[in-house]
Amino acid sequence: MSKTTVKDVSTEPEPRSAAAEPRTVGGSRAFALLLVITGAAGLLAAWVITLDKFKILEAKARGETFTPSCSLNPIVSCGSVMESAQASAFGFPNPMLGLVTYGIVICVGMSLLARARFPRWYWLTFNAGTLFGVVFCAWLMFQSLYRINALCLWCSLAWVATIVMFWYVTSFNVRNGFLPATDGLKRFFAEFTWVLPVTHVGIIVMLILTRWGSQLWA
Repeated sequence: MSKTTVKDVSTEPEPRSAAAEPRTVGGSRAFALLLVITGAAGLLAAWVITLDKFKILEAKARGETFTPSCSLNPIVSCGSVMESAQASAFGFPNPMLGLVTYGIVICVGMSLLARARFPRWYWLTFNAGTLFGVVFCAWLMFQSLYRINALCLWCSLAWVATIVMFWYVTSFNVRNGFLPATDGLKRFFAEFTWVLPVTHVGIIVMLILTRWGSQLWA
């Protein structure tokens, strides 16, 4: 006579289907390297500006004047930008924010090189961070060109790095369906992402040349 064991299935967890698992996505090696390179460029700029800012403050404390090496003339004058009120928009030197945020970008790029995969919320949060960065850079550009009336070369490097990473992260999210887009827009991002940062930087260069022209090299 056989005995049958009846299991109370109501007390056991239901198996999760593959469809219920959140989709995680990794990036290509080229995309990972782009994040590492742009993050490193931004981090270098933030580091140099931070050091020069400390040197300016130390010189002031001694009653002296420190001129950063990138201050070439009255227009290309990193010192004028660093000593402006806009250089501490959040109550502390702006490059200190860059030391953290560009470091995060490098970490994401290195993680992708190690074949890490992240869910949609992670990529959208990362995209929001780059959006904040590019908007903040746009504000700084306006202030530099039309309020401070001086240009910082290291700041310009950080601007370019932020612009490139923003457009490529946005392209990544559009192509992977994390941001709503038409098929035509997805195809555009798949083939011509490079057009957007090139155009963006080109507009900035045009504004700089229109604002100062030959004075940049005077």
